[in-house]
Amino acid sequence: MTMTARKSAPFAADLAARVDALDWPQITAELDSQGCAILKRLLTPDQCRAIAALYPDDAGFRSRIVMGRHGFGRGEYKYFAYPLPDLIAQLRPALYAHLQAVANRWNEAMGIDIRYPTAHAAFLKRCHEAGQARPTPLLLQYEAGDYNCLHQDLYGEHVFPLQVAILLSEPGRDFTGGEFVLTEQRPRMQSRAEVVPLAQGDAVAFAVHHRPVQGTRGTYRVNLRHGVSRIRSGQRHTVGVIFHDAK
Repeated sequence: MTMTARKSAPFAADLAARVDALDWPQITAELDSQGCAILKRLLTPDQCRAIAALYPDDAGFRSRIVMGRHGFGRGEYKYFAYPLPDLIAQLRPALYAHLQAVANRWNEAMGIDIRYPTAHAAFLKRCHEAGQARPTPLLLQYEAGDYNCLHQDLYGEHVFPLQVAILLSEPGRDFTGGEFVLTEQRPRMQSRAEVVPLAQGDAVAFAVHHRPVQGTRGTYRVNLRHGVSRIRSGQRHTVGVIFHDAK
């Protein structure tokens, strides 16, 4: 399988540098305290429009999912095929390089023996050797009335515990409603909901499955799910950057 990137103009050669320039101490602190963090202005408006414009062309995707057919909600999404578009292919390892340390620290705190290598390519090799070789980055499209039920993106035995979603549309102009929602279930407590406000080009990094929380009797795991509230008008596009591949 070739994983060489496809060209997707307009393309920013300094994308990795932009990722490196984010306030990672603050992002890490928010991930630890809330299970999610906003990555401001990760993509430019031109980059957002270029990625969203890929949706009608099936040639760059491996599959299309209509949510209503599977009880996932309403709307649809497509999984990118390898080779990924340039922008996604560069974002994936650049973001992983900063999230990998958080993932390892979380696993250590939760008593999970799995550790993640420094380079994303090495982690993908682990996935592929276990039969998880289908790319998971995806492009989602919602129309008025659509929504995404609360869920977790697991896909197989090997799961990287953080992922990133990037809003490609402009709230208030392209669509209304459609807020990103994260819920957290702590033992013996009711679920807590977090609504994450995003502008066009903003991303949210968040826990895929669970994260550690410090309690009075030590560290325990909390379970998280994410989704999107109902789109009230217009059209909304989002790209999801998942770091493990699927069976």
